[in-house]
Amino acid sequence: MTGPDVLHPRLPSPLREVTDDRFARHGIRLLLKRDDLIHPELVGNKWRKLAPNLAAAAGRPVVTFGGAYSNHLRATAAAGRLLGVPTIGVVRGQELAGRPLNPSLARCARDGMRLHFVDRSTYRRKAEPEAREAILRACGAEDAYVVPEGGSNAAAVRGCRALGEELGDVADVVAVACGTGGTLAGLAAGLSPGRRALGVAVLRGGFLAGDVRRLQERAFGGPRGDWRLEERFHFGGYARVPPELDAFAADFERRHGLPVERLYVAKMLYALTALAEEGAFPRGSTVAAVVTGRPFP
Repeated sequence: MTGPDVLHPRLPSPLREVTDDRFARHGIRLLLKRDDLIHPELVGNKWRKLAPNLAAAAGRPVVTFGGAYSNHLRATAAAGRLLGVPTIGVVRGQELAGRPLNPSLARCARDGMRLHFVDRSTYRRKAEPEAREAILRACGAEDAYVVPEGGSNAAAVRGCRALGEELGDVADVVAVACGTGGTLAGLAAGLSPGRRALGVAVLRGGFLAGDVRRLQERAFGGPRGDWRLEERFHFGGYARVPPELDAFAADFERRHGLPVERLYVAKMLYALTALAEEGAFPRGSTVAAVVTGRPFP
């Protein structure tokens, strides 16, 4: 292994301005930060979070965690294939074992990831030292490098700081979809003073704000940047894509020629259009939306 540079990222990722009457009529300029174009397989914030962790793994097998449709599992599996590093994915839901794999997990398996299914109770306890050690023993991976669910740890947060630094002061507000909070924590730290990061939660729970604060504490020793969370647009929870959201995403694709990933990006874009209509952004504002992924083929 020669380090994460072998993954050949396209950095900084492109910034594109789009004309959308739903923003323009409120005097808002909309930019798209195309992090989905960083790498053909390690898209957007997945590359930013995985690269420092893969460097820290130093060639050891990598164990990580996710649900049955986890973008993070797919990205880790792809990185393992590209770097020649063994990967093990601990998947929530023992009832899935023995069933045909869904397209997401099938892609992980094709990329060489060994899948280990655990029951939901055990999965919820995965952060507890005893439970984690038991999982690693069951996987035969006691000496592996462990990456948390969603890839969010101190190393990942520091990796995502570059996203804010790339944007600097080009936008008044920079929005990103949030699953585990790591990208938001790093983004906020990298933005120029006076600029704000907005995280759009894609799952229910009301716990993300605390997670972001803890991640910044671990990564930087304390709070960094100006950020807030918007938790009204999860559409029922993670991986929930009701017809209203799907129709919105399809319309955005037609308007702007941009493939819209449904689980994260669509919810963030929907939130921004709703917030613009509510008057959440002053006239004359520039809003940048970070496109962190693209639809799974």
